[in-house]
Amino acid sequence: MAELVERHNPSPRQVAFRAGYRSQIHPAYNGPLHIGVIYVVGLAVISGCAGRLVEASWEWLLVVPVFVLSNLFEWWIHKNVMHRLVDVWALRAIYDRHTRQHHQYFTDNEMTVETSREWRIIFFPWRALFTFMALGVPFALALSWIVNPNAGYILMITIVGQYLIYETFHYCCHVHDNAFVRHAPFVNTIRRHHTAHHNYGIMMSHNMNLTFPIADWLMGTSDLDRGLAGTIFNGYSEDHIKPELKPVIEKYRRPDAPVSLDGPVREQAA
Repeated sequence: MAELVERHNPSPRQVAFRAGYRSQIHPAYNGPLHIGVIYVVGLAVISGCAGRLVEASWEWLLVVPVFVLSNLFEWWIHKNVMHRLVDVWALRAIYDRHTRQHHQYFTDNEMTVETSREWRIIFFPWRALFTFMALGVPFALALSWIVNPNAGYILMITIVGQYLIYETFHYCCHVHDNAFVRHAPFVNTIRRHHTAHHNYGIMMSHNMNLTFPIADWLMGTSDLDRGLAGTIFNGYSEDHIKPELKPVIEKYRRPDAPVSLDGPVREQAA
């Protein structure tokens, strides 16, 4: 069985970019504090919402549609905002941070970090969590009015929980291989899935999910030719990569592949 192999073969350009990025991180930046705020605030919101539930029962079924919609939103924003330049200030900033920075710092030739200071390029800024919570509040209020307050609180629990899963899975994609990331279900799948996404040949079009690759399977943007269950539980296996993508992936895996800040030269020319 062909499996994901952790590669440490960055191009000279990637080495230079990583060194330059690290030199510009503010001296006061603290990685554990950064993620600590995210998880403390997120878990506090989840706990607060759960504490306000009153004899919730069937309302927990709402987790399923909210989870699926969140998964689709995750796919959509990654594909259409983080990898598409939109000439609006806030959206352009997201594109620059993701495509022009994150995808320069990490490629499938070098996906890992060595120190907690590099967590700056993995985790979203603190304001992202508050933005996603703010986007969910109107829907929670509407659901509270249409159904009942339990429904609104469960929606917020699911949205914030999905965000924390996103950050956790993404972190697991950028650490060195270890027993946990290799054997944990879902985590090993998304680790291979995301490493493939960081190949310049397919980064603009494939593997847009960062939690569970459900939307990628549904929308036909997974790099795997498998059913839903096989895609979700694929793990490290590279046996099912779509045949038409294999030569593209291999071509742009080379450290000297012809790419620019915005992806493969061939895509820009098109």
